[in-house]
Amino acid sequence: MKQVIVIRNDLKLPKGKLAAQVAHASTEAALRTARSVLERWRAQGMKKVVLKVETVEELREIERVAKRLKLVTAMVMDAGHTVVEPGTITCLGIGPDSEEKINQVTGSLKMV
Repeated sequence: MKQVIVIRNDLKLPKGKLAAQVAHASTEAALRTARSVLERWRAQGMKKVVLKVETVEELREIERVAKRLKLVTAMVMDAGHTVVEPGTITCLGIGPDSEEKINQVTGSLKMV
C-alpha cells in the first residue's frame, strides 16, 4: 500500500510551499479513501512518495489514468495567497491503494 503525490515541477515552488501543497494533496486524498483501506495503509506505515511532472497537462493526464483505474484522486488548486495565482493547480494526490495499481499510473515518474 502507498500513496503518491505528484507535484508540478514547472512552478518551482519554494520548499515550504511545496511541502504545504503535498500535505494538502495527501490529506484530501486520504479523506476520500474508504476507512478499511486507510486502516490497512496505516498498519503498513502509511508509505508516501512524492513525484514530479513538468506541466499541468501532464498532471491532468495522470489524473485521467488514475480515475480510469478507479484510484482515489485529489487535485489541489491553490488559493493564491502567497506564491502562485489563485486557482493554480499545484499537485495531485493518488491513493492510498496497492503499490501495483498506483505504479501503473506513476511508475515512470521521477522523485522530487
